[in-house]
Amino acid sequence: MNFEKIHLDEMTRCYSASSIEIDGKLNLLLASENPTSPCKAYSGENFQEKEVIWDDRGGCMSMIPIPGKENEFLAINEFYLKATPSLSKFVWAKRTNSGWEIKDVASIPYLHRFDIYNVNGENYVIAAIIARAKEHKDDWSNPGQVYVAKLPDNPEDGLEFEQIIDGCFRNHGYTQGRDEAGRVIGFFGSDSGIIKVTPPYTGNEWKCETIMKGNISEIALSDLDGDGVEEIMTIEEFHGNRVQIYKLIDDVYTKVWSYQPEIDFAHSLVGCKLAGQNSFVVGIRRIEAELFVVQYNNGQYEATIIEKGVGPANLAVVNRDHDDLIIAANHSAAEAAVYRITK
Repeated sequence: MNFEKIHLDEMTRCYSASSIEIDGKLNLLLASENPTSPCKAYSGENFQEKEVIWDDRGGCMSMIPIPGKENEFLAINEFYLKATPSLSKFVWAKRTNSGWEIKDVASIPYLHRFDIYNVNGENYVIAAIIARAKEHKDDWSNPGQVYVAKLPDNPEDGLEFEQIIDGCFRNHGYTQGRDEAGRVIGFFGSDSGIIKVTPPYTGNEWKCETIMKGNISEIALSDLDGDGVEEIMTIEEFHGNRVQIYKLIDDVYTKVWSYQPEIDFAHSLVGCKLAGQNSFVVGIRRIEAELFVVQYNNGQYEATIIEKGVGPANLAVVNRDHDDLIIAANHSAAEAAVYRITK
């Protein structure tokens, strides 16, 4: 594979990475976790066209386009781990003829990760709370939860949340997956292990089941070895120093690979395809602060370093016909970046 880096911007504490189509054109979204900091959209052949979505807020943890809508996304704003009481909230961003409108939707203390699922034609917000309450940054005495709510056509009409999971201390990890029928499901990681959440495609209940024990900070899924069953990659423990791959063997997830270099504050994982091959993309915040790819070649897992010293806080991947893109919120390097991958 060939990697070409495009530096998009200097951005202090760049944290959140995503993408959206605006008027049918791909835009990369990157935002800072600092207060009164920017979120920007980058477009064009080399993503040099940029537009400020906001520059008067911060604490952006996630940005998710609304399924079935054009030019609209939900985001988390004002998440600050040191702030007590918590200021975290959902905001609704909508592109209009006069620019971007940003409107508050719902305040939820310590809202940290979320997604939007389309279930039988209805959009649902599924939201992960890192902790119910905190007296200070390092207070983890209260567990986190997972909530769901129907997303109305006008998000300002409000979100009525129902709790579906409780007791998840340091409720940090999340990834979207697919079931055997290709329908969206979710995986949440905490000190309670990995919990798989299946929406109510039949019936009315959200099904929640623990599939693996352990102190899991982050999760990704990809079928690297091509046997038809996805491996699970984890970061362990919270903001931890181990990146590992587990394979389902005799109905038990068994560790088959660990990243050997010394690492600290591993933070971002994505399961994806790169140059047509199933892959994991990993970001580490400290020591070498590396961005790397893991693939399965010649009967073994192999890690390929893309760049050191950048320390991605979050990553997103976009697959295109002629190339693939890794959108990188390079926190340690204080930059917004994208890496173009070709065969």
